[in-house]
Amino acid sequence: MDTKQLNTLAIDIGGSGIKVMVLDEVGQPLSKRDRLDTPEPAQPSAILPIIFKLAAGKEFDRISVGFPGVVRQGRTMTAVNLHPDWQNYDLQKRLEDKLSAPVRVANDADIQGFGAIQGSGVELVVTLGTGFGSALFVDGTLVPNLELGHHPFRKGDTYEEQLGRAAMDEVGKAKWNRRLEKAIAKLDRAFNYQVLYLGGGNAKEITIDLPDNVQTVRNVAGLLGGIALWK
Repeated sequence: MDTKQLNTLAIDIGGSGIKVMVLDEVGQPLSKRDRLDTPEPAQPSAILPIIFKLAAGKEFDRISVGFPGVVRQGRTMTAVNLHPDWQNYDLQKRLEDKLSAPVRVANDADIQGFGAIQGSGVELVVTLGTGFGSALFVDGTLVPNLELGHHPFRKGDTYEEQLGRAAMDEVGKAKWNRRLEKAIAKLDRAFNYQVLYLGGGNAKEITIDLPDNVQTVRNVAGLLGGIALWK
């Protein structure tokens, strides 16, 4: 009887870096995390060769991809922090054709959420990186295509405009943390979540005291959660 385990190549496409890792059937790492910088401009024609380079020499049976934008049936519909060429781009088919393995694509914050949540009650995930990603789960079930980053936050700006990486570079980490404190209070009142998970590359810059129902998660969750796309 064939009991071959199915290995998954998890890919995380970010505004500053592209990461890959091979996972076993239950989502445990089988390889180290490899990373290369996201090119500029971040068009598909520039990013795909980097993915192929990172995948070279790795053994896998299927592929999970986290992408920073709205994803529908394998197509990337938005990519505010990458390039307009990603709009309505069939990323799933392009990767399947090149890497000869089945592919599933989802929003990167959704995948990070799958790698962090406990699966009980209302859980909100926010990724603090180049932009401001978000994902909402109810009893472990994803509410798809939540784009909180582009909703109004304060002073006429969106969450992303006040809490993205460009904002941190402009106003400094201390003021950025004060803004984050205000955002947490506002999100708590809006969603009444059991837990808010803060991830992404800039979660390491958090210096404020977090409420008891807010916790940070490791950035690698954006890869480890990729196994959930195959459950």
